[in-house]
Amino acid sequence: MKPASLSARITTLLVVTSLLVLGGGAKLMDWRVDHELESRFQQNLLTQASALSTMLQLEQDEAPGDQRPHLQAGLLGGDSPTFYEVRCDGMPALHSTPPPPASPPDWARQTDSQPRFADLHHADQQLGSVRFAFTLPPDEHSGGPAARSPSDHPAYRACLLLFEQDRSTTNEILLAIDWILLLSPALALGIALIAVPLIVRRGLRPMTVLVDRMRDIGPNAPGQRLAASGMRELDPLVTRFNDVLGRMDDGLARERQFASGLAHETRTRLAELRALTEVESRYPSDRGLPEILGEVGQIGAELEATVTALLLLTRLQSGLEQPQPEALPLAAWLQRQLQRQQGQAAARGVTLQLEGAPPAGLRTDPALLEVIVGNLLGNACAYAPAGDTVTVHLSANGLEIDNAAPELRADDLLNFGQRFWRKQPPHAGHAGLGLALAHAAAEALGLRLEFRLDAGQRLHAVLSWPNQMTQRIIRS
Repeated sequence: MKPASLSARITTLLVVTSLLVLGGGAKLMDWRVDHELESRFQQNLLTQASALSTMLQLEQDEAPGDQRPHLQAGLLGGDSPTFYEVRCDGMPALHSTPPPPASPPDWARQTDSQPRFADLHHADQQLGSVRFAFTLPPDEHSGGPAARSPSDHPAYRACLLLFEQDRSTTNEILLAIDWILLLSPALALGIALIAVPLIVRRGLRPMTVLVDRMRDIGPNAPGQRLAASGMRELDPLVTRFNDVLGRMDDGLARERQFASGLAHETRTRLAELRALTEVESRYPSDRGLPEILGEVGQIGAELEATVTALLLLTRLQSGLEQPQPEALPLAAWLQRQLQRQQGQAAARGVTLQLEGAPPAGLRTDPALLEVIVGNLLGNACAYAPAGDTVTVHLSANGLEIDNAAPELRADDLLNFGQRFWRKQPPHAGHAGLGLALAHAAAEALGLRLEFRLDAGQRLHAVLSWPNQMTQRIIRS
């Protein structure tokens, strides 16, 4: 399946947005124009009808009583035909020639002084109409010279006026405006469909250049980084990519170091076995067979310990080794851990000391906790100078192991936890995996393992758990 194109996506979004904006704007403008023209048309109708009613009043005053006024409609109508019909009390109906071609049903009963507008249809003709009621003053000629009292004058006459005008011209104008408002956005969208892809591809050219630069960067060329593009949107991407490259280089360096350390440890043990067997076979010594087999067994045990530690480290880091928590009496458990290290400590003249009060009970995985504490105590006993005291401080929030470390520097703490890293030449049984195992086991248990070097050159290994984890880990 062909992958989606960012250029096509941006083009689609721009076209859809333009369609919505231009279409919505055209629709709003069309509504406003139609409303304005309709208002002007109705105002023109009302003006002509009012002028017609005024002319009727003037001609009524000037014409003799037996003559009907002759009105002319369309004074303001221009080329559009106009029609009218006037009905007054006591007077014959007046209408244009020809009369209005269409009238609202029963329009005389529904007419009052308030002007009412309506659109009428006759055949293919569309008419705009207005109707209203007005009063006609008394006809002074009808009374004659003998009429001297007010009672001799007739009363005001109530009149109804229906005025119509052909609106074909207005409809043509509205249709022309509709086409203009329809074709303008369509033309703009057509231009956008052609121009936007070109503009988008040109705008995305820096990204294409960036992709070309990325093609030459990989594991076989460590240390290479992308240069800043100068684009505000792309520079964060370049920075993140360079960060990923840095972490990749660090990971590859650690993997190469791990592979080199594993090969060195394995090759060293195998080389010791081979050298021992070849020397004993060519130049037999005075040592007995049990002593030789004991040395072979020790070398094999060291190799087995390295492989076992690597397998456990792999399982911990991959999440395959899941903790099995259970209630653990911490004080008695720590005494057994100290007894296991007592022989190594006594051989090097190191004293082990336990201080503080442990929590009443700890719920954790004893095997993983032994990986942490056993490696920390073993390292302390192996690297502390002769005559030093390794102290284990207990508290409700964790434990702390400290020992003298005169040859350790502050920057060495950054290497703690790396596989096969050792500050000093290797001792028997130490392959540089202890602290890596301790870190992995602490992470699996949800504990925090930290190291610090104080001013007196004493190393402090602090195993603690956050306060919010107390209820989950410690059970009094």
